[in-house]
Amino acid sequence: MVRPRIRTVLIDDSAFMRKVIGDMLKSDDTIDLVGVANNGQDGTQMALTLKPDVVVTDMVMPDYDGVYVVNAVMEKHPVPIILLSSLEKTDTRIFDALQHGAFEFIDKPTDIHRLDHGQYKLLDLIKQASRTDISRLKGKQKAKQNANHHSFDQTHYEIVVIGASTGGPGAVEYIINNLPKNLALPVIIVQHMPARFLETFSQRLNENSPLTVRLARKGETLKGGIVYLAPGDANMRIDKSHLTGAPMVVFTEKQFKEYNHPSVDCLFESVAEKYGPQAIGVILTGMGKDGTQGMKKIREAGGFTIGQDEASCVVYGMPKAAFESGAVRQVVALKEIPGFIVSCL
Repeated sequence: MVRPRIRTVLIDDSAFMRKVIGDMLKSDDTIDLVGVANNGQDGTQMALTLKPDVVVTDMVMPDYDGVYVVNAVMEKHPVPIILLSSLEKTDTRIFDALQHGAFEFIDKPTDIHRLDHGQYKLLDLIKQASRTDISRLKGKQKAKQNANHHSFDQTHYEIVVIGASTGGPGAVEYIINNLPKNLALPVIIVQHMPARFLETFSQRLNENSPLTVRLARKGETLKGGIVYLAPGDANMRIDKSHLTGAPMVVFTEKQFKEYNHPSVDCLFESVAEKYGPQAIGVILTGMGKDGTQGMKKIREAGGFTIGQDEASCVVYGMPKAAFESGAVRQVVALKEIPGFIVSCL
């Protein structure tokens, strides 16, 4: 049986980008571009009238921007929405749009004349978005800050590492905001995201979290109670200082099969090597298989591995791959992950 084509609406105030993105969508015989609008207000009305399977919208537009589109569409006729971001702009409202139900965001293509549709992931995102349960986007967990202390008499673990991709920012924010403010061990997060947004994301987490959150810096020593976000311009691993033996942040040129800059596998494998049974690994929502090999290494080294359950994932890709490989010891719903981590300690 032939699957129906994915009915898609495109919204962008740039005529050039409407042409480039529109031609790309039309080149795929599984996608049907049913409507094109040059502003958020008209695009929203088009989405409500045509009821497409997916909406692709520019984030930054005069008057009625991507946040307006997300709020209006998700309220009146929920549908997966993919945000397009300009490379020269970092808009912090993207994270609000994701929290309000947007599926994902992606940079606009740059080198138009050598654009490789296979390398540029918009088509893959549209196909994945069309298969996503809309209730998971509508019901994203709200990130409320946990200001409580927890009694830690003795911890069995020394580090928590978290990997996430599509749907990850909201999941990561929920977990970090619900960990106790006196957490005694470091947490390191790898979130697939354009590099320039990771600084903004770390600032957002730091403002809302009871813990200190910052981008990891080369050579710094890990400290308990700090949440480190891997930068997006390299692959990050943890090594031991030759002088003090303390765990420290290093970067590597080594490339990994599933994803790079930043690679979940890279971080997780190094943590398995350096921490062994004292590590907790968590794999969250996301497309692809990044993190599976790293989770296997953590579990084989005696560490504890947690996979987000399918029902609470925006995309059950990375956790599914890890689970099916035998790398996940415990499957946990997103809302229960912070408490479960604490209970392991």
